[in-house]
Amino acid sequence: MGVIEIVSGDTTYHLVGTAHVSQRSVDEVRAVIAELRPDMVCVELDRTRYDALTRAGAFRDLDVFKVVREGRTLYLLAHLALAAYQRRIGASLGVKPGAELLAAVDAANAAGIPVALIDREISVTLRRTWRNLGLWNRAMLLSSLVIGSRSEPEGGERTGGDEPITEQAIEDLKEPKALSEMLGELGRMVPRIKAPLIDERDQYLASMLADAGAGRRIVVAVVGAAHVPGIQAQFGKPIDRAALDRVPPPSLAWRALKWLVPIVFIAALIWGWRRSDATSFAEMMLAWILPTSIAAGGGTLLAGGSLASVLAAIVVSPIAAIHPLLGTGMVVGLVEAWRRRPSVADCERLPDDLQSFTGFWRNPVTRILLIAVASGIGTAVGFWIGVGWVASLL
Repeated sequence: MGVIEIVSGDTTYHLVGTAHVSQRSVDEVRAVIAELRPDMVCVELDRTRYDALTRAGAFRDLDVFKVVREGRTLYLLAHLALAAYQRRIGASLGVKPGAELLAAVDAANAAGIPVALIDREISVTLRRTWRNLGLWNRAMLLSSLVIGSRSEPEGGERTGGDEPITEQAIEDLKEPKALSEMLGELGRMVPRIKAPLIDERDQYLASMLADAGAGRRIVVAVVGAAHVPGIQAQFGKPIDRAALDRVPPPSLAWRALKWLVPIVFIAALIWGWRRSDATSFAEMMLAWILPTSIAAGGGTLLAGGSLASVLAAIVVSPIAAIHPLLGTGMVVGLVEAWRRRPSVADCERLPDDLQSFTGFWRNPVTRILLIAVASGIGTAVGFWIGVGWVASLL
């Protein structure tokens, strides 16, 4: 792709489109900064990702109790799985993911050039992406990411049994035609992912870049090659970054539905009991509670939950199924976190454990997250089985 220039007033912006797992990109970034001696270097990082790349033991302060309590279990699990997949590709090519961004920061610091972090906070991006997905798409995305972290035969990372991912293959993806085809295909296949993950960040990066370069003469921006066309298209346009930084709450219809379903279900239970002479209220309650508890307990057990967690799932799931403010996953996750109590060493070991399915399974942090998710899925499945059973008795 090379270096793309954007001229705005007295400022020339040099966009270096990179691949995040490419040694050639690392070398190119260093060469461009050494040659241009810019007044400002901008990088496609936010503070969280920057700290993760530069701090030893970036996961040291991870509080799994807080994650579960705040209902961010699925979000964190997806984030960890995605990071693991990228790290595995980088390892197969001998390059740490984000190495070219760190190279830009190091080169700028060595030359006394100020650095600006111009990307949107990663938590906002992932949460906006997550909100865009339905339950089925969330499950598919999460399962594909987790399965993608399994161990592969030696000889390079593979995708779907195809050819190994090589450095040249990565470089080929930086070509404009390949980028256009890839982004077009992504937009057609998963538009709800592309919008917050690519399009919104293009706007955000363009706006931040313009602000960071105001009053400067030469600015170098190091960004993923996939963002270069979007930044070019959005540069100079009015962009509401505050709107892009907001995580929209669930729709009013969705919030109403969360209350309406249990209310209608309970009303149907009472109505059916009062009208039926053949079916007792206890039988109807059993038809609802039994499948919900069994599915929740079974899901927890299959995910490797302890006896205490399985019992918690069995007891809590019937209540959680009809109470919008209570989640089986939250309760079970807290019980499992209390039992396993991840240590600092467990958190620090996450980057290595995430490289294989075995490590993903054995690390207490990811095991807690998986168990919490499994118990919640079990509750949902069991509840709807129970609804069908109750309906058959009415």
